[in-house]
Amino acid sequence: MTKIICSPGSYIQGPGEIRKLAGYYSQLGTKGAYLIVDAFILRTYREEIVSSFEAEHIPYSINEFDGECSMTEIKKHVSQMGECDAVFGIGGGKTLDTAKGVGIAYGSSPCIIVPTAASTDAPCSRLAVLYTEDHAFDQYMPLHRNPDMVVVDTNIIAKAPVRFLMAGIGDAFATYYEAAACEKKNAVTMTGGHCTKGGMALAKLCLDTLYEDGLKAKAAAERQVCTQALENVVEANTYLSGVGFESGGLAAAHAIHNGLTNLEETHKYLHGEKVAFGALTQLVLENRSMEEIEKAVRFLKACDLPVTLADLNLQDADDAKLMIAAESACAPDDTMGNMPFEVTPEDVLSAMKAADQIAKQF
Repeated sequence: MTKIICSPGSYIQGPGEIRKLAGYYSQLGTKGAYLIVDAFILRTYREEIVSSFEAEHIPYSINEFDGECSMTEIKKHVSQMGECDAVFGIGGGKTLDTAKGVGIAYGSSPCIIVPTAASTDAPCSRLAVLYTEDHAFDQYMPLHRNPDMVVVDTNIIAKAPVRFLMAGIGDAFATYYEAAACEKKNAVTMTGGHCTKGGMALAKLCLDTLYEDGLKAKAAAERQVCTQALENVVEANTYLSGVGFESGGLAAAHAIHNGLTNLEETHKYLHGEKVAFGALTQLVLENRSMEEIEKAVRFLKACDLPVTLADLNLQDADDAKLMIAAESACAPDDTMGNMPFEVTPEDVLSAMKAADQIAKQF
């Protein structure tokens, strides 16, 4: 039985890292850097992004991300790269996944990922999540390697909207529970092998860190300051969850997220916000103790994450509408099959409604 753990070539985190990008590029390329940058980040941090390239006279091409990680967007950037020999993704999860698609899937170029919010566990993974032009989940794009570098400037993370950090907590919160389900099932993970002790240890450390420092990090982000608690949660959201989910595996929580993307009412919610409700639903599917479920509800609620259907704008959704999400969550090519027992769409519907009812008590 093959066991595999995957991680980026380097993970670099600290204040002021955005001004060191040219130095990191120089370790991987010589002809020029192709920068894919989120529109807001480009407006806000352009000077910080380009300063080191200009100071060191390194060619660069700066390109605004169009807003959706789709095959169309990836192919557009591939066609525009020219002589550039390394790709940077600078921004949120969809910007980063686009850069991974460009540099790893199609361009075979060094790929440097620079998240500007700790909102998902996408940065470290050898995976891109593709969406349709209508913003619904399309497919997972497995990649043959992880990014060469992940560079996280915690000063920028601290100044990002608090909602982004909390969404990252929602995404990371599911990591241990999904990995534990995969380990019990002996499922094949995104790496193409079975989970390792190292992957499980990182997943458990991720959950423990969130419970220990999550609310302290929230307080720091609310004042836009960088504390040790915020540093710890950024690492949990980005690295521990990123390596933990990929080498530990995905199960019900992310499958339910993917199902929820089919409901227009949820489109305004971030990935991690929907994953948080998916994680709570997975705990109900697994019939975990009320003590454990209550602890999860109280923590997620304190992080301003969705714990009820109303929190996802689905308070008026009938069973027929919710069944659309439930059936999609159980699609053969999704990760519900990694649960250690059979899960039907009817099971998912019942668990979503039961999770909603339990959470309403708080």
